[in-house]
Amino acid sequence: MGSEGVGSVTVGSGTASGARARAASEKAAPRAHRQDNRRGAVMDAAAKLFAGQGYRATTIRDIAGAAGMLPGSVYYHFESKDALLLAVYREGVARIIARVDEATADAHDPWARLEAASAGHLRAILEANAYAQVIVRVVPGDAAGVAGALRGARDEYEDRFRRLFGALELAPGVDRGRLRLMLLGALNWTKIWYRPGGGDPATIAKDFVAVLRAGAETRQ
Repeated sequence: MGSEGVGSVTVGSGTASGARARAASEKAAPRAHRQDNRRGAVMDAAAKLFAGQGYRATTIRDIAGAAGMLPGSVYYHFESKDALLLAVYREGVARIIARVDEATADAHDPWARLEAASAGHLRAILEANAYAQVIVRVVPGDAAGVAGALRGARDEYEDRFRRLFGALELAPGVDRGRLRLMLLGALNWTKIWYRPGGGDPATIAKDFVAVLRAGAETRQ
């Protein structure tokens, strides 16, 4: 008889205590979903401001206003502005990586893969994607507290280009590292001068890689 009494309080039963437990669980799920949405709203607002006016010029008050909340509410989701930047930066890296991986999926020749990756990179930073633009606008030195983590996130992305350049047959004496940095610099600078109608990302990437190839490829 005593064991039957214990079984009556399980969530799966039809007892009042089971109903209360189910109600509490159902109430908690929407609340968690709303909190996730608010965190996303904070990140979206921060990404737009960091990309548009820079990290240092942006305040928590600016971000809260853009997200439609009080400044104190931002700290519920992120302990500091540095922590918020790191979350935005990592999301930006993830989005560019997704673009580059998608672009190179069907390319096999090393130079074709480099060209495809460059086009994917350009698509990410030229479209209305504030997260990807933060990667171009913000440098690790802007936030000393998370500078190491920002560099780590950037290195995770640049490792793809290191592998791409590692597969190229280059002339003796060509520094692959500097060649890689030169290409990435040119790609990122496109955000500054590009205007609609100034060529599509695939064409721009093809031109950039052609110039590198002409000067650095192994001569037969």
